[in-house]
Amino acid sequence: MKIDFEKMQGLVPAIIQDAGSGDILMLGFMNQEAWDKTASEGYVTFYSRTRNQLWTKGETSGNRLKVVSASTDCDFDSLLIKVEVEGKGVVCHEGTRSCFTKELAVISRGPNTSEKPPRNEGNELKPAPGSASVVQEAR
Repeated sequence: MKIDFEKMQGLVPAIIQDAGSGDILMLGFMNQEAWDKTASEGYVTFYSRTRNQLWTKGETSGNRLKVVSASTDCDFDSLLIKVEVEGKGVVCHEGTRSCFTKELAVISRGPNTSEKPPRNEGNELKPAPGSASVVQEAR
């Protein structure tokens, strides 16, 4: 099976999931070289878009991501990598297990409604009643 690195200028998103709990831990990007290193060494290596270089997650902190399994989506342009977290189990640079800790307000609509989300003059979504006061621009 061949991963399609060409659709996104040589990169594919790699979703990192805890193999035991199923929790999504982070999202990173891989180029062919990062994937080859991940597949051959058994630890997740990403391509840093800001530093333009490879980095193996946990190389300095000890919180490495040991690969349990890897799969691609139906278009072969995204990866799901199930891992065991080594070290203290911290994945995010902010000191949390998962990088996905920032809740956003989302307007939910029932399956049988055609109601459009409320908008104000500033073209921003209004938070749903009783939700957090975060307002996310809809641009």
